[in-house]
Amino acid sequence: MAFAGRQVAGASQRAIGRPAEEIDRQIQLRTAEHMADVLGELKGCAAKLGQILGIYELALPPELAEPYRMALSRLQDAAPPMLPATVHAVLADSFGPEWRDSFREFDDRRAASATIGQVHRAIWHDGRAVAVKVMYPGARAAVDSDLRQLRALAWLTPVFAPYADGPAIVGELAESLRAELDFEAEARSQRRFARTYADDPDFRVPQVVAQRGDVIISEWLDGIPLSRLITAGAQAERDRVGMLAIRFFWSSAPRSGLLYGDPHPGNFRVLPDGRLGVVDFGACPAWPPPQFPELVHDLADALINGGPAELDAFARRHGFTDAERGLDSAGLADKLLPFTEILCHDTFHADIAWLRGRTLDAMSPKLSNAYRQLAVPAYLMPFQRGLVTLFGTVAQLGTTGPMRDEVIRWSPEFSAVMERYRQRTGGPTDLNAVRLRRAGAAAKGFAAG
Repeated sequence: MAFAGRQVAGASQRAIGRPAEEIDRQIQLRTAEHMADVLGELKGCAAKLGQILGIYELALPPELAEPYRMALSRLQDAAPPMLPATVHAVLADSFGPEWRDSFREFDDRRAASATIGQVHRAIWHDGRAVAVKVMYPGARAAVDSDLRQLRALAWLTPVFAPYADGPAIVGELAESLRAELDFEAEARSQRRFARTYADDPDFRVPQVVAQRGDVIISEWLDGIPLSRLITAGAQAERDRVGMLAIRFFWSSAPRSGLLYGDPHPGNFRVLPDGRLGVVDFGACPAWPPPQFPELVHDLADALINGGPAELDAFARRHGFTDAERGLDSAGLADKLLPFTEILCHDTFHADIAWLRGRTLDAMSPKLSNAYRQLAVPAYLMPFQRGLVTLFGTVAQLGTTGPMRDEVIRWSPEFSAVMERYRQRTGGPTDLNAVRLRRAGAAAKGFAAG
């Protein structure tokens, strides 16, 4: 109702001559304030939404980011540490009343927060240092309550991302949160990643020591958190670690059959030997779906080697729109092309300004009604969310490196696209050249008509 009221007010302002962009931005700002008010009151989803809002706060223009910054502060204050007696009760429920016999030492102080619980440091009975992740009592009921509130916000997402399927996004978030409530499944995923990356020169995934009920016990990783590297690390080290984060995300599915869906700075540690330690495997769906490699190839090919007609065909072939719906494919191509920059340079630099620019492209109010109706298929949501999170991590590090080569190494479907461009043009990919070629083709079509 509030959203409808804002839209009616916006129409009235247009009628008296206020610029459309100014009015749309005011609607975005008021909607951001409303969404942030609701998000700031969540409990069960506090940590997960805190991560998402952290990316929003970085990517949005300052005037839109402020409401999310305030909501983020409320979320960070919303999860006080569990009292020792509560932690002990969860351990007793999961491991039995003699749970202390499994440990030489157990530190009652919270070492870190987790999405739906907290982590304690301990010494296992065999002398290994371990991380003990304990779920909050009542987490399942709190998540269900929060998801009901989030569904009420789903219809507001078109204000920020006109083509987004809000209910599908909330549905995917619900799936990922419910997956993180399943510690048994998380332990299975972590074991698979630990086997896959065992003895890897670049990465360390801690072994699962034990899992029962609402507790997971893993090897402890000592290392520098990325938050410290982001604020005080040397740029060369930030570049190296940013490239490792890209490698882990893109290599996860080809190597393990699972997508590492949460490449957030809080889930990485720089170990003393230089490897990147990775934790939190609660959001790791089987990947890829059968149609995904073809989709990625066709999208990149339409953007880099094709034009609006090819993009229109791509959108209809892969379920982003249907035959009954018109599509501003030229406008869509212009908005999506900057996202291919990573493929178009031997070395690419990603920072907060770049991330904010891409976000503004995606939020542009200059979109046709057809573009507003463009829907991302629900099965892509885990990858989309993981990729956006990765962009946020890499941008915070201010990473410079050979990102294209890393992506192509693990996604060979991109290689064929880039090779076709080089063969056709005789040179490296140039986005300005692509734009000029499209403009010329459009002008010829207009003259012929």
